Amino acid sequence: MIYLDYNATCPLRPEAREAMLKAMDFPGNPSSVHSAGREARRVLETSRRQVAKLCDVQADQVIFTSGATEANNMVFKGVPEDTYILTSAIEHDCVIDSTPNAERLPVTKAGILDLEMLKVRLGELTTAFPERPILLSVMAVNNETGVIQPVDQIAEIAKSYNINMHCDAVQAAGKIQLPKVGGALRCMSISAHKIGGPKGVGALIIDADFELTALIHGGGQERRRRSGTENMIGIAGFGAAAEKALDEVDQLHEYQELRDKFERDMKQAIPSVQIMGEEADRLPTVSNIALPGVKAETQVMAMDLEGISVSAGSACSSGKVKQSHVLEAMGYPFDIAGSAIRVSLGWDSKPEDMVKMFQAYKRYAEKMGKGPENEK
Repeated sequence: MIYLDYNATCPLRPEAREAMLKAMDFPGNPSSVHSAGREARRVLETSRRQVAKLCDVQADQVIFTSGATEANNMVFKGVPEDTYILTSAIEHDCVIDSTPNAERLPVTKAGILDLEMLKVRLGELTTAFPERPILLSVMAVNNETGVIQPVDQIAEIAKSYNINMHCDAVQAAGKIQLPKVGGALRCMSISAHKIGGPKGVGALIIDADFELTALIHGGGQERRRRSGTENMIGIAGFGAAAEKALDEVDQLHEYQELRDKFERDMKQAIPSVQIMGEEADRLPTVSNIALPGVKAETQVMAMDLEGISVSAGSACSSGKVKQSHVLEAMGYPFDIAGSAIRVSLGWDSKPEDMVKMFQAYKRYAEKMGKGPENEK
């Protein structure tokens, strides 16, 4: 099996597995004051420092959660009820679904937030509601296309209007330099399993003075922001994965060479293929390709029969393959948006994986009547 669906989840790193196995041997609760509890607390805080280093923040800014979905919900459901929320139109489902009344800001054809429209709306809102709290949420990297948002520039715009900002940085962590939490950017969400850690653990990175009402109440763990005994095994794996991912950030240019060659070969061999967001700055590990006239789910199944795992859009919808709201927001018509699949690389990808993907996809396209001879 060739695994090319790292944006959905990564294989567990050996370092994370080892840390988790060690954590299983600690019987103590990190909230206990006896020696077993103190040892568990040591493991917990070591992991917190590892995650903090990945995010370039202080350790006390890291709040462990069950994942980025919970971290995002903590923000949107923790702000005052009268907060006016704005998000980009291409956010992950866990942002879209947890902010049903939010205003969705448009993106360009390249998948970048329309900054001029952002300035106009923030100006209108701060004039119309000078006392009303406003929260802007923009993802760092889109999970479907890999397009990188200019978060630092967006944060500067938000700062000029005295508006708080949140960033879903799940797809950016361990791949590019993360946005700096501070100033207008008050909080950021990340997830362990996107960097080679275990599933079921994530973190909210937050300014110490940013007030949020807790979602989960109880023993007051995580500085009273998220009660409940911490997932020690998952957190230990998260910390180890964060440390290893940080070491590998500078190696991502190797993946870009693989991805770029793959896209060049695809466009040459299959003229009708389109690359989503290719004109924008993208993660070097992601390629979103459309084969017009062939449904995305059909392509995914065809590649699976070839022993290759790819996906169509987000993988966080209970196994559903559905129309991509991201590509729709970028202005692609239904037949294009419904025919796009995502190929994503990661820490254990090999050059031959992309070669085999290209060969299998080329054979499939020709079988579906999409070869060069059919384009004449």
